[in-house]
Amino acid sequence: MENVREENKMGVMPVKKLIVTMSIPMMISMLVQALYNVVDSIFVSRISENALTAVTLAFPMQNLMIAVAAGTGVGINALLSRSLGEKHFDKADQAACTGILLNIIHYFIFFLIGIFGADAFIRSQTSDPEILALGTTYLSIVCVLSIGMFFQLTLERLLQSTGRTFYSMISQSVGAVINIILDPILIFGVGPVPQMGVAGAAYATIFGQTVASAIGLYLNMAKNSDIRLSWKRILHPDSVSVREIYGVGIPSTLMMAIGSAMTYLMNLILIGFSTTAAAVFGVYFRLQSFVFMPVFGLNNGVIPVLAYNYGARNAARIKESLRFTLVLALVIMMAGAAVFAAIPGALLDLFAASDEMKVIGIPALRTIALSFPIAAVCIVMGSIFQAFSRSIYSLIISVGRQLVVLIPAAWLLSLTGVVANVWWAFPIAEIASLLLSTWSFRKIYREMVLTL
Repeated sequence: MENVREENKMGVMPVKKLIVTMSIPMMISMLVQALYNVVDSIFVSRISENALTAVTLAFPMQNLMIAVAAGTGVGINALLSRSLGEKHFDKADQAACTGILLNIIHYFIFFLIGIFGADAFIRSQTSDPEILALGTTYLSIVCVLSIGMFFQLTLERLLQSTGRTFYSMISQSVGAVINIILDPILIFGVGPVPQMGVAGAAYATIFGQTVASAIGLYLNMAKNSDIRLSWKRILHPDSVSVREIYGVGIPSTLMMAIGSAMTYLMNLILIGFSTTAAAVFGVYFRLQSFVFMPVFGLNNGVIPVLAYNYGARNAARIKESLRFTLVLALVIMMAGAAVFAAIPGALLDLFAASDEMKVIGIPALRTIALSFPIAAVCIVMGSIFQAFSRSIYSLIISVGRQLVVLIPAAWLLSLTGVVANVWWAFPIAEIASLLLSTWSFRKIYREMVLTL
């Protein structure tokens, strides 16, 4: 029965058209996701600056949770796409079902963290009683009720891995729109709905993720003919699939989790100046998602194309995919850097910025934006590591950029006593990342593409 499935479009559609059709739905859905992150913080900033700081301090753990789900999804993506390219359809089905089970297990870990660890995590960053209470409330809710997030990311990865990025866009976009609609209702209270403050922001996030996961499940069952999900396979995982998913997924998870460690340590460095400096860092992270999310969507669109054509032994399509993706990523990042440099004050005003926040935030946005074009090159080069199951290179580069260079540079610059100097750590770290990425990319490209 396996040989009756049609040739997947990733092996036959013209490359430029394929990447555009694969990436645009994912870029749109990620832009909507970025919009929800920004809108969420805009509403929270209307509560108080302390509320914005509290959500910023909760972000590293929230990001870690997403890193585990998304990193495992990268492993699922690589194995599933490669199996389809090799026409091993039963292996593709097993990869999908095993991936679902793994992220169910991951959810229960963060359920326990939400119950027993939220207060300690926020307390490790601040002693301010108001920020501590707000941050603990928010973090507890998003961890304990995170099952929707784990299902959402897993099911969207299955759609992306098989080239059905339009359906993935529907799932993610509907969830984000629901979140945006519920934010003001639950945060400030409307009609019979009571005012919930930061708890309302957390519940809006959870509800949006749960709806998105339900849509993703339906679309995989009804529209995704490349894989066949079954409870029997989910409850009886294949040990080989587990090893292969984690072989790619664990380095990818660690790579993203390093971002959590970086934001946590940056929070500690910046809060040493003031809670406002930490709030500016949180605002930057929300704003930069408008620039980075489309590039990550482009990256997620090209990874299954690279993996499929590697499985199909088609070097020409791999080379063309990389060239085209790099051009698009550079255009997006340079446009984003121009906006950050031109109107930083207007961007900060979206978050009810005080005069102090603008004094800190305007040079911050302009300085960090210098690193955007360099980041574009690094992200595209990193796609080949994930597609070819060599995520260890991405892990090494991420450790080097964020922990070996960025945090020590930020700490050393903080010793000057001038918070504006701290932001220069970002361009410095991106240059280091470019050097590591170039060396790793050339090594993998020679070994795996030029030998096809």
